[in-house]
Amino acid sequence: MSGGSKMTETYRNQFTLAGKNYYYYDIAAYLQHEEQEIEAMPYAIRVLLELTLRHSSKQPALKKYLAVFNNWDEQHTNDVPYKPERVILQDFTGVPALVDLAAMREEVQNQGGDPTAINPDVPVHLVIDHSVQVDLAGNQDAFEYNIKQEFKRNRERYLFLKWAQASFKNLTVIPPDTGIIHQVNLEYLSPVIRHSKAAEPLAFPDTLVGTDSHTTMINALGVLGWGVGGIEAEASMLGQESYFPMPQVVGVRLTGKMPATATATDLALTLTHILRKQNVVGKFVEFYGPGLKNLPLANRATIANMAPEYGATCGYFPIDQQTLSYLRLTDRSAEQIKLVEKYAKVNHLWYQENEDNLRHYSENVELDLGTITSSVAGPKRPQDLVELSQLPQNFKKYAELKNCQVKTAGQTFSLRPGALGIAAITSCTNTSNPEILITAGLLAEKAVAAGLKIPAYVKTSFAPGSRVVADYLQAAQLQTYLDQLGFNIVGYGCTTCIGNSGKLQPGVQEIINQTNYPLAAIESGNRNFEGRVNPLIKDTYLASPPLVIAYALAGTLDIDLLHQPIGQDQQGKAVYLSDLWPTTAEVSQVIHQYVKPQLFSANYQNIFSQNAAWNALPVTESVTYPWQAASTYLALPPLFASRQTDLTGLRVLAKLGDSITTDHISPAGFIGQTTPAGKYLQEHGVQPADFNSYGSRRGNHEVMMRGTLANIRLQNQLTPEKQGGFTRSWLTNKETTIYEAAMDYKQHNIGTIILAGKDYGMGSSRDWAAKGVELLGVKAVIAESFERIHRSNLVMMGVLPLQFMAGDTADTLGLQGNEKFTIKLTGKTAKVLAESPDRQVDFTVRVRFDAPIDREYFKASGILPYVIARKMAKQNESEGSDD
Repeated sequence: MSGGSKMTETYRNQFTLAGKNYYYYDIAAYLQHEEQEIEAMPYAIRVLLELTLRHSSKQPALKKYLAVFNNWDEQHTNDVPYKPERVILQDFTGVPALVDLAAMREEVQNQGGDPTAINPDVPVHLVIDHSVQVDLAGNQDAFEYNIKQEFKRNRERYLFLKWAQASFKNLTVIPPDTGIIHQVNLEYLSPVIRHSKAAEPLAFPDTLVGTDSHTTMINALGVLGWGVGGIEAEASMLGQESYFPMPQVVGVRLTGKMPATATATDLALTLTHILRKQNVVGKFVEFYGPGLKNLPLANRATIANMAPEYGATCGYFPIDQQTLSYLRLTDRSAEQIKLVEKYAKVNHLWYQENEDNLRHYSENVELDLGTITSSVAGPKRPQDLVELSQLPQNFKKYAELKNCQVKTAGQTFSLRPGALGIAAITSCTNTSNPEILITAGLLAEKAVAAGLKIPAYVKTSFAPGSRVVADYLQAAQLQTYLDQLGFNIVGYGCTTCIGNSGKLQPGVQEIINQTNYPLAAIESGNRNFEGRVNPLIKDTYLASPPLVIAYALAGTLDIDLLHQPIGQDQQGKAVYLSDLWPTTAEVSQVIHQYVKPQLFSANYQNIFSQNAAWNALPVTESVTYPWQAASTYLALPPLFASRQTDLTGLRVLAKLGDSITTDHISPAGFIGQTTPAGKYLQEHGVQPADFNSYGSRRGNHEVMMRGTLANIRLQNQLTPEKQGGFTRSWLTNKETTIYEAAMDYKQHNIGTIILAGKDYGMGSSRDWAAKGVELLGVKAVIAESFERIHRSNLVMMGVLPLQFMAGDTADTLGLQGNEKFTIKLTGKTAKVLAESPDRQVDFTVRVRFDAPIDREYFKASGILPYVIARKMAKQNESEGSDD
């Protein structure tokens, strides 16, 4: 008899810790019954097995999925359920998620139900970290000024979040200017092992999803979690399981030890390069091997953070002594640390190096940590690794360009391509890592001692991931040197990496805006897609914080830092990177002296009281949100309006190529005055100076749908001579904006489709990339392949994801984009007829309903109508039973 059909209570076991009994679901006992060996199973799959075993004890319908874990690596066509223990949100994606919950309350009330039934079913933390912008940088006033501007721009959004925290159960809002979501998650929110509150509690692993693709950073702690779109996060918040095929697991065996001159950033960029080549998209990556013990948790966090960049669902590190060391460093309780160790050991989640040869992986990769060298990645993709000595070669493409003259800070500069417009120490990726930041601080100290300065045309900024970072840099007296170079703290949030970089230096901004001259940027982030960091920056490179400083000192990326001097000291002597780079001993001494557990506990004890401006905001308490008709920040979204479901006579709204990212699709960054969104805001009395960013206006569908597919770098093949959010309307045969064409089609009751190439929707988990196209009237996307998160989001918004059969593309099928499309679903495939005046094309596509629930979501026109229907049915059943 299969274990999937047995009572899962059979596999409940217990252990005793400090005189207290804990229950747990014994995954080894289940596998032994199934004649499977626990030693052969990757640790990440063990976590999924425990989750399924435990939840199936209360939900018998889930028991059938237990069988999928038998011979797991032969089961990739079968689904597994995932019901995480908690959800974490950042405010860009969190605000629209909570707007949707508020809209659901409104809809339930309209249908005569109880709106208070709409609450998160699991603990939800929202960290406000995506709203601060680098309006001012390079001086001591920057932080206070930027925070003041942040509250001025975002007061309405913040009042809404205050309402949400007061109105919804299971929701905790962490105030702005306290830290970046992933670092707060790592340092504070995750217990690694959770337990119930019963007298004899049930212990189980922490698991989560988050509305930021870099939620994967938590896998460094041995906690399974990944980024999802805001829509899928809402599903988890509302108690819905998500389903995905049993993942392949790529085992990465690490050997050796990192050289003194290499950083965790270099390792993360190298792994991104290697694993993109390995094609780990949609797969789990698990790290193991003798090199693991030499890899501190902060370094693991840097690698795990970048899982979206190498394409994996997650980059998992099993629990070991480094995990416990980090929990001690961040001042977790001794009781909790003992629970983590005990549970991990009794339930086979503790890493055993002596079992490496027994463990089975779908694919294997090996990396000697001793081979890692200093590097950067760019200019447009994080996987494009460049050795420092080779970086100047990347600027030869601009060899014919003349110099550009700019004036700033009373000086005139003659700039060549490669000159830096922005140098930013930013992002969760690296600011969680004391080793890297102290290296940067010591390098700054040596640079100041040598009399080096950063050219005035370079906009410099520093946005730490938590206030703990500022505390230890201040205590070590290293922040003063960063300040002297212009790397003053500008805020505690996701800034430059998400496009909140603000304007370039005065004078530089105006000239580049007029000339479109190719300036570059260097940042310690994780994303460098076109137009992301700043719309005026052509080439963006990712690098470690110390290298960000070094290139900023040089003022250009068109330099070989290994062999050419950065500058000259006061005596006119050449100063090289090797002269500034601190030794391992210097870095270790500062860490041991200043990075203390008390810094973490003191910071997080006060996390809810640190921001006086936040605490001063008033709270509105009501069951449903009091929507303001004149608001340009928050609006009741039309999520439950009746939708056209006919899939005939569809016109092509956009015909796109490969690697179309969610940055291309979703509204992000600045709002231009002449864009549909800019015109809408001006029509509603908003001056351009007060536009704020698209991200801050994600709670207003009118702004966001106008900014969908409006990225200035988008290339729609229907308008080949024009970049940006343009298309050809087949109603007028004229060029127009995508938004205006879409509205014209909707007025004529004509649905639309998007044609695309490979990796459609790669990048951040932007829910508006799916919401926006649905609101524009897009009924289906036909692409050569999809990135995992975006495909799921499309389904949950009621948009049909279709994939060309192998060997087929829009071009090989001769699709011009002027055809009328009819789609007929036939199960796992669909028949498509594309008709134009002179020809017709019949072809078959795969229907990308990858999870069992996908078809139900699509039939219901999306997940939110689906959930409301279920909630109302339960309420009606309950009322009926009372009669």
